[in-house]
Amino acid sequence: MVPSASVDRTGVLTKLFRSQSFHRRFASIWGTNYGFKTMNRQTYLAKNNEVKQDWLLVDASDKVLGRMATEIAVILMGKNKPTYTPHHDVGDFVVITNAAKIKLTGNKFDQKFYETYSGHPSGRKLYSYRELVEKKPELLIKLAVRRMLPKNKLATKMLSKLKVYAGEEHPHQAQQPTVHELKSA
Repeated sequence: MVPSASVDRTGVLTKLFRSQSFHRRFASIWGTNYGFKTMNRQTYLAKNNEVKQDWLLVDASDKVLGRMATEIAVILMGKNKPTYTPHHDVGDFVVITNAAKIKLTGNKFDQKFYETYSGHPSGRKLYSYRELVEKKPELLIKLAVRRMLPKNKLATKMLSKLKVYAGEEHPHQAQQPTVHELKSA
């Protein structure tokens, strides 16, 4: 059995404090929040036309693939900005040069494989990372970054802002990309 009015440590009836008449009586004296000032704050949500997207240039020579890919994924998502909004594309454009000079730690060049499967019998193909660096270094970086982006339709839009080139040259001088140094070595 639960008593109708219980007494707390100070001896004040808790039923009194829970009653509507008590709150009505003291709301005029203390206000609705009983003397405490509250902030009316709303979370900022960026709109597509409000976001300024910059162009960044990253040199991938002698950078570790995974560490570089995580930082680039954060930039593409826009999580490095205070205006980050999960359901909008607020990230920057990233141009990566020297993709052929990327590093992998350990023996991953020979022990790690990229697998494709056509869906047909004997349609499975394995490529070592060494083969990919020699033939398609752009694909290697795009795959690493893609797997670190969210798994939704917005990720394809984010990935389209990633431009990867095997050499030093790139066709984006008109956008005037600023050189961005990654935190990881």
